[in-house]
Amino acid sequence: MKRIVTATVHNRSGVLNRVTGLLSKRQFNIESISVGRTETEGVSKMTFVVEVEDERKLEQLTKQLNKQIDVLKVSDITDKAIVARELAMVKVLSNPQIRSEIQGIIEPFRATIIDVSRESMTVQVTGNSDKVDALIDLLRPYGIKELARTGLTAFTRGHQPQVAEIKSYSLLK
Repeated sequence: MKRIVTATVHNRSGVLNRVTGLLSKRQFNIESISVGRTETEGVSKMTFVVEVEDERKLEQLTKQLNKQIDVLKVSDITDKAIVARELAMVKVLSNPQIRSEIQGIIEPFRATIIDVSRESMTVQVTGNSDKVDALIDLLRPYGIKELARTGLTAFTRGHQPQVAEIKSYSLLK
């Protein structure tokens, strides 16, 4: 099962290498990773999406991450109410005749065109992974020249509903 794990760390050289090395050594496959500065000077936040076989292995991982010198806090936020986004840039082959067709496809996704050249256009989309995947699938027949994705970044919502509220919320997604 996929799990979303966040780690708040000191923003120092080698931290990312040590954390990903620990995950690799424990044979966790990192499906997605994003890292960036936080509102606090010298502190960064890492968001991992990892495949986990069982809960014991996840618990072992969080304990071992917490033991790392530069790790301040580790949380599995998978089952919490979260805000999560991914960014993708897709360079699609296009000529002037089909640009309006592509614009019609990307509009419902609230994607934007960020670059246009004679033979291609670059589209930017943000949202959950399913939304990004769906747009990429629709653009694929036009010919994707280049594709870059950031990986998921996430944190918990300000209000954490009770378990019954979370179940009904996830049914609405």
